Amino acid sequence: MTVLSWPPVIRILIGLLLSTFAWAQTAPRPNIVIIFTDDLAYGDLGVTGNPNIRTPNLDRMAAEGMRLTDFYSASSICTPSRAALLTGRLPIRTGLNQVLFPYAKGGLQAEEVTVAEALQDSGYRTAMVGKWHLGDQKQYLPTHHGFETYFGIPYSNDMSARRRAVAPGRRPRPASKAATKRPRREMPEVPLMRNEEVIESDPDQSQITKRYTAEAVGAIKKLGSGEDPFFLYFAHTMPHVPIFASEAFKGRSLAGLYGDVVAEIDWSVGEILGAIREIGEDGNTLVIFTSDNGPWLAHKWYGGSAGPFRDGKFSTWEGGQREPFIARWPGRIPAGAVRNEVASTMDLFPTCLKLAGVEPRTSVEYDGGDISALLMGRAFDREPLFYFWRGTTLSAVRKGAWKLHVASYDSLARQTAEHDPPLLYNLRLDPGEVHDVADLHPEVAKELAQVLAEHGETVTRGAPQR
Repeated sequence: MTVLSWPPVIRILIGLLLSTFAWAQTAPRPNIVIIFTDDLAYGDLGVTGNPNIRTPNLDRMAAEGMRLTDFYSASSICTPSRAALLTGRLPIRTGLNQVLFPYAKGGLQAEEVTVAEALQDSGYRTAMVGKWHLGDQKQYLPTHHGFETYFGIPYSNDMSARRRAVAPGRRPRPASKAATKRPRREMPEVPLMRNEEVIESDPDQSQITKRYTAEAVGAIKKLGSGEDPFFLYFAHTMPHVPIFASEAFKGRSLAGLYGDVVAEIDWSVGEILGAIREIGEDGNTLVIFTSDNGPWLAHKWYGGSAGPFRDGKFSTWEGGQREPFIARWPGRIPAGAVRNEVASTMDLFPTCLKLAGVEPRTSVEYDGGDISALLMGRAFDREPLFYFWRGTTLSAVRKGAWKLHVASYDSLARQTAEHDPPLLYNLRLDPGEVHDVADLHPEVAKELAQVLAEHGETVTRGAPQR
């Protein structure tokens, strides 16, 4: 039988497969942009159901790309979540499992390879804009971890004495005895940096989202003008308290100042997508939007909403680590797709490397996996397993629909609890983690308890960074 005698449908399918294969062999490596917000929660976007905050650019980004409903940050606090995203490793492995403060001696160690370093070594141009929070000493700054340029605030925007006292979203409190004994240098004004130099002290934070956006747009136009692909990591300072919005966005949201801040972030996303189109790279750029942890509930209306999920920042309940996730790449990621497979920020490291044709170091223990097949709308059968760490405590595990807690933290009561016997929830039926069903499914509870124990025994812990 000759090829011409095959049925037309078979000939068409084979032709499509061959053309796809040929395109894959010659297609340029994609530009990659990761937009990472600070304390933005699952329920803060229009596309995830918020009735009072309009996010037309993110809603459109989701309509033109894919949204993942079961996506997690690796931690429920700032420093660990950023370390995990950039290295593809659990924070307990890098020793960055607690928040770093100004003048900390520790930071992201030189032996840790970031996604920026791996891409830069393969020919990518790189830039970072925004919040770093992985060490403010020179050897830990972004320019020592694979980024050609850096512009931003190196840690949280509340880490100064004056900001703590007067800024919106920051409740005044008397100084503790411990705080009054600290050296004065441990209470700096918030620094704005370019590369390794402080260019402003205590910048006007009502302008910070606009200034970040201008820098990010400038980086896209500069890096995108050459022949090499580029990687941009854009880590917003907002909506971490204290929160600020520019005059153009004040009073625009039914959700008050917090909603105004989110609306300005949404505007920023529109500017980024517009810049990519302007340089003619829309069809060759993967843009990812997600957040570092859930809402800071103690700040009430100055914090966000976890939507249907329990608790928020600082906790390993779903509200602490379940995050919004949107990915857009026209022509590659199917438009309007919604998937519920379990994935996390640690998956972004190996996924970016896979798309760039870069092999990760085999000597490193990674906790993330390549999710490019998932993003492209193909079958994805990886084991749906995710571990929840709070500091040095292994607190919970999710496998498929099931989540088992052996310890938890209530962020409003500021109370830690150990659960013996463990608590078991079916997240498909009970996303708010209300109904413990361990008694109804003892075999599931036993299996997950064993999975959790084995992970805790085998994970390699890095030297603590403080």
